[in-house]
Amino acid sequence: MARRWFPSLAVLIALMFLAGSDNSAQVPADPQSKVEPRSNPGIGQKFLQQFVGDWDVVKLLHLRSGDPLRMTGECRQTMMHEGRFLKSEFVFRHNGSQSTGLGMIGFEAESGIFTSVWTDSRSTRMSLRQSKEPFDGKEIVLYGRSLNDDGKGQRRSRTVTQLEEDGQKIVHRAYVTAADGKEALFMELLMSRKGKTPPAR
Repeated sequence: MARRWFPSLAVLIALMFLAGSDNSAQVPADPQSKVEPRSNPGIGQKFLQQFVGDWDVVKLLHLRSGDPLRMTGECRQTMMHEGRFLKSEFVFRHNGSQSTGLGMIGFEAESGIFTSVWTDSRSTRMSLRQSKEPFDGKEIVLYGRSLNDDGKGQRRSRTVTQLEEDGQKIVHRAYVTAADGKEALFMELLMSRKGKTPPAR
């Protein structure tokens, strides 16, 4: 009777390795990239990364007369989509009532432009903002934008966000522009990293 040949364990392992190598070499590249090329995080995402963490918040609404309306809250900020966007989740409290807010901001490395979206529990309207000039590496300056072609009825506004105290404090200020072109401070968010002394204002 003819003797049957059985491959050794080492040979089997080698064959499996070669088969696996052939399969991996045949894996196609991302087909979606042909119509939607990938874009990698840039200097803007590196700046936003410093915002990540838990924060104590003081929100000030500057009224036309009298002292600002003051409320407190918290914010948790995280990077999402493999470090491409910053998500900000807010809770505000005032006189026993509570409201929430959700923001997301991204940066286009090719143009140097930031774009942000804001929603909250007080309104069904979404706020869209975008920078006009490339990022200077120091602060984020955004302007209110409208998806309407004519932009009629849109309140002109500008926001400025800065990091202070070696990344332990965020100062966010919103300005509105009146019909006469004069700009006035409307709202401030004073954010102190958890574990630090909250802003006193």
